[in-house]
Amino acid sequence: MGVRSARAPQVLTLDSLVRLRRAQPKPGAVSRRVQLPDGMALPLGCDAVAMPARHGALLLSRLPRVGCVYGDRTDWWWIVPSDSDVALDWPAPARYVPGALLPGAPDSPGLVHRPDDNTPYTPPIPLYLALCRITGTAPAWSRPLSA
Repeated sequence: MGVRSARAPQVLTLDSLVRLRRAQPKPGAVSRRVQLPDGMALPLGCDAVAMPARHGALLLSRLPRVGCVYGDRTDWWWIVPSDSDVALDWPAPARYVPGALLPGAPDSPGLVHRPDDNTPYTPPIPLYLALCRITGTAPAWSRPLSA
């Protein structure tokens, strides 16, 4: 007589479903996921904030901690925890990239910065504030509310 293990069905929360949907690439889009260096831990998932390369060096010097940053001639991608866009309107020309998928990237961008530890994240709030400062955009929470 065999023993069967009773496996509980996996329950997905609304947050999990939203995260799964956002991580899916757009239909027909060619995209490539950023390849993190060996040994990096992803306890909080992985998204990216892309911005023009001209802002990259400015941001590096303004942040208290910098995680993995990738770049090519036109863009730099900053690795942030998943869902770092919740309640944040990232200022243009920055783009929030769920799943750290690089749309239309034929080659992987080069690693510009690697942190000393095994956590690839740049803290999103300091990154957001530094981006707001260099783009002249008021942070979302300091804008006047309209009725």
